[in-house]
Amino acid sequence: MTDIPRRAASRTAKLAALPLGFAGRAALGLGKRAVGIASDVISADIQQRTAEQIFSVLGQLKGGAMKFGQALSVFEAALPEEMAGPYRQALTKLQEAAPPMPVANVHKALAEQLGPDWRDRFAEFDDGPAAAASIGQVHRAVWKLPPARRNAKPKLLPVAVKVQYPGAGDALIADLKQLSRLAGMFKIIQPGIDVKPLLAELRERITEELDYEMEAETQRAFAEAYRDDPEIFVPRVVASAPRVLVTEWVDGTPLAEVITGGSPAERDEAGRLMAVLHFSAPGRAGLLHADPHPGNFRILPDGRLGVIDFGAVARLPEGHPEPIGRLVRLALDGQAQAVVDGLRDEGFVKATDDLDAQALLDFLLPMIEPVGAERFRFTRSWLRSEATRLTNPRGPAYQLSRRLNLPPSYLLIHRVTLGSIGVLCQLEAEASYREILEEWLPGFAPIA
Repeated sequence: MTDIPRRAASRTAKLAALPLGFAGRAALGLGKRAVGIASDVISADIQQRTAEQIFSVLGQLKGGAMKFGQALSVFEAALPEEMAGPYRQALTKLQEAAPPMPVANVHKALAEQLGPDWRDRFAEFDDGPAAAASIGQVHRAVWKLPPARRNAKPKLLPVAVKVQYPGAGDALIADLKQLSRLAGMFKIIQPGIDVKPLLAELRERITEELDYEMEAETQRAFAEAYRDDPEIFVPRVVASAPRVLVTEWVDGTPLAEVITGGSPAERDEAGRLMAVLHFSAPGRAGLLHADPHPGNFRILPDGRLGVIDFGAVARLPEGHPEPIGRLVRLALDGQAQAVVDGLRDEGFVKATDDLDAQALLDFLLPMIEPVGAERFRFTRSWLRSEATRLTNPRGPAYQLSRRLNLPPSYLLIHRVTLGSIGVLCQLEAEASYREILEEWLPGFAPIA
């Protein structure tokens, strides 16, 4: 058996074992109930053990498992602290503990993708990976730019060279098939996370994320939209091929380090910049950056937000849908019936469902509190409170949410917005988010 099939078989075995462990813990819970132990104690115990096992296994995997773990990482702030600790450790390992691709495989991929003379394009190339991604690894190098005039020396540019793992596509598909069987387990850990649509969305985007030339095209569009911008920096694309992408190197502080060690002012500013990127990109580039986990961002020495991965995007050529901003504004203004009518027009409310307008408004107002206040601080406790309110089966919010629909055209926007909120809560960032929406979200600014 070659290395790739062997690793794939090992991955599949680890993932397949997870439901068996959960079944055992569930049976143990039933036994404890029979001897009179309180159900909330049992549930917490099962949750924590399930979380620890899932995060431990995800921490050993690449491919779809790593990508899935990264996608879930933005919800970490909504988890109880006793679960968030093991989660953070496992997600760090997703980036740091993945074994590197053999150097010979890296050179072979570069020769296949950039041509047999690939070394002539670089002044330097570091064979050791600088970072590991879900479907590839990144090497630091120095690119030779063509000289401006004849006989002049080429200009040198520090670059990041992303090289896709051999067989990454097959591994990604296999992992996602296995992970789709774990939706019920993640429901036990955090009932508010609907895993199945997330997995379906990841599957739909496999082809795009595996094609680095498509990513290069997207990154060029972002780079042009934010050229010379004082707040957002997008590195330019230097060269691309289907499985290799060469871009300008970005020096800066990883957002994850800002989350764990940044000052309050640094975390506030990082959160503000994240919100500016999220709401301005659809209008400026016709695109929404759809992978908001902290590993994709850096704070540059000059204070700008550097964005370094464009494999996942939502294409919004008309910008953010205008109904989003208009309906949020109507809700803030207390126009309950207008909100219900607008949501029904967009497909969030069934045409035949006669919802109580005030009850729906009461359901929505806590969610949009961050953009109703002059300034708002996102916190982990706020997110946990909202998660509890929305997922308590005995609460009115949970009962009402079951009557609402999420139209397919809004699925990715919804997921990315939730992910961005998760990062803001990790940062515990305060800013005037209302001002950002008034500038960038169509329909939100009050009519003069």
